[in-house]
Amino acid sequence: MSSLTIPKNYKSLLAEKETEHAIVMVKDFFQTQLSTALNLTRVTAPLFVQSGKGLNDDLNGVERAVKFPVKDMNDAQMEIVHSLAKWKRVKVTDMKLNPGFGIYTDMNAIRADEDLDNIHSLYVDQWDWCSCISKENRTVERLKLAVKKIYACLKRTEFYIYDRYESIKPILPDEITFVYADDLQKKYPALTPKERENKICEEYKAVFLIGIGGKLSDGTIHDGRAPDYDDWISEGEDGHRGLNGDLLVWNPVLQSSFELSSMGIRVSPESLRLQLEERGCPERANLEFHKRLLNGELSYTMGGGIGQSRLCMFFLRKAHIGEIQVSIWPDEMRQECKKNGINLL
Repeated sequence: MSSLTIPKNYKSLLAEKETEHAIVMVKDFFQTQLSTALNLTRVTAPLFVQSGKGLNDDLNGVERAVKFPVKDMNDAQMEIVHSLAKWKRVKVTDMKLNPGFGIYTDMNAIRADEDLDNIHSLYVDQWDWCSCISKENRTVERLKLAVKKIYACLKRTEFYIYDRYESIKPILPDEITFVYADDLQKKYPALTPKERENKICEEYKAVFLIGIGGKLSDGTIHDGRAPDYDDWISEGEDGHRGLNGDLLVWNPVLQSSFELSSMGIRVSPESLRLQLEERGCPERANLEFHKRLLNGELSYTMGGGIGQSRLCMFFLRKAHIGEIQVSIWPDEMRQECKKNGINLL
């Protein structure tokens, strides 16, 4: 199975019951740390939004949302969220939050077109967060400050788990390294984006890769990003394009880079127009969300998502995300995992 990685001599450090207890510990501890570090208040969130409003995350623009009609609304179409990237910005605006304060929520999604493997599931659970910022703070330095705060939360969570399970040794470095996707491409021009991530993560163990979605110097992009939430086109004071990035760590179990979070400064009216043009979808400007943004009705924000199951998978040293969450997997994958001591829930 090309989509499944089986670590050599893998053995879970925690039994199933211990794992279930540890999952609760990781989630409860980390979200409290995150809320305190970024001044975030918890809010409730939708599982679905109405189609045609522009509120759902379009991911790379090709993934299909799960849809259903609502009988009492004349069969109006609803769609399960992919993430709450844009919904959060509306929520922060409607709550009239001041710069420096924000929200976080438990986001549950279904991504039916996901390629299933050790780290990708049909079911997605993450902490979606969004913070109000001033227009002047739409900078790479402001983004880096938030990354450092989130990384400090990861470090504290790592020690919290080690303090209770001595077999799970701390491995995160003291500081996270910042790298631009454009510089990484120039350093390893013959490698694929994933291979570049593996190289840099193996070297530094924890990396924030800046500039995801915008064109690199060779005309390619490091990875896909929708054009209507992260700002990947604006240029910072250092001359690099992109006010967003991915937080990556080295996963010792899978021996590869491992994305825990995607985040960024959100688009301004100016960068939204440019990004819609570059991606060939200027018609989105007519959607309700995009109209509000282009009219200057939405707050300037920064935000992102932090994978809950991914976080637990990393801290509990699991080989498959199915050891953390209950989802649906191909029969062949289940059989192969069982044969190799990977207990899918």
